[in-house]
Amino acid sequence: MVLKLVYIIIVMIGRMYPLTCAQYQNQAIISAQNQKETIARFGCDSKCGNVSIPYPFGMRKPKCYASEPFEIECRHNKNGSQGEKLIAPYLKYINLEVMYIDLEYGTVGIKNPIFHPGCDNTSTGINLEGGPFVYSQDYNSFVTVGCQNAALLLSNDTILTACVSVCYDDPKNANMMDVSSCRGKYCCETSLPPYLQAYNVSVGTVEVKSEIKPECGYGLIKADYFQFNYVYDEYNSSYWVPTLGNLKKVKDVPAVLQWEIPIHMPNNSFPEFRTDADSYANYNCSYTNVTSAQSKSGWRCTCKYGFKGNPYLDQGCKLGVSSSLGTVILLLGLWWLHKVIRKSIATKRKEKFFKQNGGLLLKQRLSSGEVNVDKIKLFSLKDLQKATDHFNINRVLGKGGQGTVYKGMLVDGNIVAVKKFKVNGKVEEFINEFVILSQINHRNVVKLLGCCLETEIPLLVYEFIPNGNLFEYIHGQNEDLPMTWEMRLRISIEVAGALFYLHSAASQPIYHRDIKSRNILLDGKYRAKVADFGASRMVSIEATHLTTTVQGTFGYLDPEYFRTSQLTDKSDVYSFGVVLIELLTGKEPISSAKQQELKSLVSYFLLSMEENRLFDIVDERVMKEAEKEHIVVVANLARRCLELNGKRRPTMKEVALELESIQKSKKQSAAQEQHEELELPGIDDFQL
Repeated sequence: MVLKLVYIIIVMIGRMYPLTCAQYQNQAIISAQNQKETIARFGCDSKCGNVSIPYPFGMRKPKCYASEPFEIECRHNKNGSQGEKLIAPYLKYINLEVMYIDLEYGTVGIKNPIFHPGCDNTSTGINLEGGPFVYSQDYNSFVTVGCQNAALLLSNDTILTACVSVCYDDPKNANMMDVSSCRGKYCCETSLPPYLQAYNVSVGTVEVKSEIKPECGYGLIKADYFQFNYVYDEYNSSYWVPTLGNLKKVKDVPAVLQWEIPIHMPNNSFPEFRTDADSYANYNCSYTNVTSAQSKSGWRCTCKYGFKGNPYLDQGCKLGVSSSLGTVILLLGLWWLHKVIRKSIATKRKEKFFKQNGGLLLKQRLSSGEVNVDKIKLFSLKDLQKATDHFNINRVLGKGGQGTVYKGMLVDGNIVAVKKFKVNGKVEEFINEFVILSQINHRNVVKLLGCCLETEIPLLVYEFIPNGNLFEYIHGQNEDLPMTWEMRLRISIEVAGALFYLHSAASQPIYHRDIKSRNILLDGKYRAKVADFGASRMVSIEATHLTTTVQGTFGYLDPEYFRTSQLTDKSDVYSFGVVLIELLTGKEPISSAKQQELKSLVSYFLLSMEENRLFDIVDERVMKEAEKEHIVVVANLARRCLELNGKRRPTMKEVALELESIQKSKKQSAAQEQHEELELPGIDDFQL
């Protein structure tokens, strides 16, 4: 009935405005042709094979591209299914094949090589330094594949991240496993650091109680296949790799580079730089920090709403549709149809996403009384899109193992953090984090405000924590805001107190399973907030806690839990011990030595303790500000937390009490010193 009515409306429009409709068709064709012609500079090719090449990228002539890093080379070096030669574009200066170029989002899809450093002596790295490109932290991840392997992602001999993959049965069983499901068994996936331009991969073996022997492992940076902006065709669809079995057969995988126009590049290659204030222009530009933490390392432009084309060319942004009366009436009719259809399918769509995102599981837990309904708000997608400026990439706060976090502002003015939770089949993990956080009420645990399940990707909404994480604060110190011994001691007490609460004071014991300095956020007063509960487990006191998949972060992971898959509260104690020595020494939990060998902070710390060289590795500021007696007490406590046998480790209650006693002792010493200083002038006066 609805379609019949719309058909009648369109026929009537055609009879009333026959010339206008014909003009509209011609204008649409001309508009499409103009848009195709104006993506490249005049006299320059706009396509290589099936890939469009818009300016600032270009081919052959120097005038066709903005600078050398944007030069595209069109090569005839690929064979199709019929044996014919196929054309493929390459970023010339880094010799990587291009799959697409997106001007709106500032991305380039590439075919990124898979490195096998443990299998052969071929090159194991890429270097983009000096250019306008970085490996996107938002669209990519680092993956290692193999049995009993630890893969390191390094840049300039510095370890950026690491991932461990283990096998307890025949790895052939994982051939049909989705690459996006890598959680440590057969393969491992972790997020990339920001501003990654140069990297290489190193793979070593780890000891595991398993009959499966270590195999030749490999590491790679790959795109998130759910976000990869990519058009399929017969040739390159073979590079869409969903399973581990297929991954072993290819030499490269899709990855995403982000780019910007470097701030130092002369503007005479582009139209006038315009910002949002220039309302008379059909495009606008903004400064970016894609390749550097600086606030202005480059810039990018976009066509304004209603315009399409290339904003980097003069008159490159053109109206997308005709503004004739017939077109207006036609669009009104289509708009009305769209509203009717949208209303008719909205319920089914919400039901689909609700089920897909674990809504039924959540209902089950709600009925069981696990979730405190009064404290949780269900947000609409519209509210969160408005809060995050439609999940603008400039609002990204960070990316973790479970998803990307955005900064947002609600209509009431409250600043929040919105987490896009990468479910990828891990619905229970998403609902798990929601249920756990909904019932936690502790000042040193990040507060959950609500969620949104009516979207394809579920969303969690948290309180916003403004000062980043502890890892960044420890290892990126500056003299303007130094990390004093007093702050380190206070933060360790706050984290220990939060873990003690989770283990014993909450309604049911909660084991975090991924305690690390990156998961400890710092609020406006630099108070600690424990975050990221996606890997956590709520347990009953009587149960034996065997897990099917070991979860945690390399460098912080409890070796006993890694070997046995037996989860206890002492696994969190071990990880906290690593954070404690991180605070004490100012060193990262893993670092690189010569020949790209792995250097463990735990091993280094324990060896220094055995050889009575503790003060050689303690941070300089700690040595200046803390009493040696207190340093030794904290170091001995950390050593007890790092016992290989979990039963010998203290509980988090014992850890918290011991740290608090050190703080009280410190305050008493300071008070005594102040008292003595106040007495001295009186004594001098008496002697005079």
